Amino acid sequence: MDTAIKITAENKCGLCTNSKCCTYITQQIDTPRSKAEFDFLLWQIAHRGVKIYQDSDGWFLLFETVCTHLEPDGYCGIYETRPQICRDYSNDYCEFDAPAEDGFKLYFNDYESLLDYCKRRFKRWGS
Repeated sequence: MDTAIKITAENKCGLCTNSKCCTYITQQIDTPRSKAEFDFLLWQIAHRGVKIYQDSDGWFLLFETVCTHLEPDGYCGIYETRPQICRDYSNDYCEFDAPAEDGFKLYFNDYESLLDYCKRRFKRWGS
C-alpha cells in the first residue's frame, strides 16, 4: 500500500518544516559596476544576516530576518490579514522544492566571498 503524501501547492506550506520563505527579505538593487559601488556592497555584507546575489532578474540584497508573525509551528499568525506581497507569493516552485541558491548566477554569503570576487573583477582592487 502506497502511503506517500502527494505534495501540491495547497498542502506544501503545511509540510514545510522550516518556513524558509518567511525567514528573509530581499531588495533589488542597481547592478553594481564601479569599484565604489562594490566597496559599498562590502560595507553592507559586513553586517550579520546580509547576503548578496544575482539571478536572472538582477542583483539583490538578502536580509536574513524572521517575520515577526511566524508562529513556532511555522504558520502565519496574521494569515487572514497578511500583506498583499504574502498573498501574491506563489509556492508552485519554492525552497521546499529546491534551495533558492540553485538559481543564483552569483552568490556572496559573506564579506570574504565578495572581496575575492572584487579582487578578480578589478585587477587593481587594492591600489
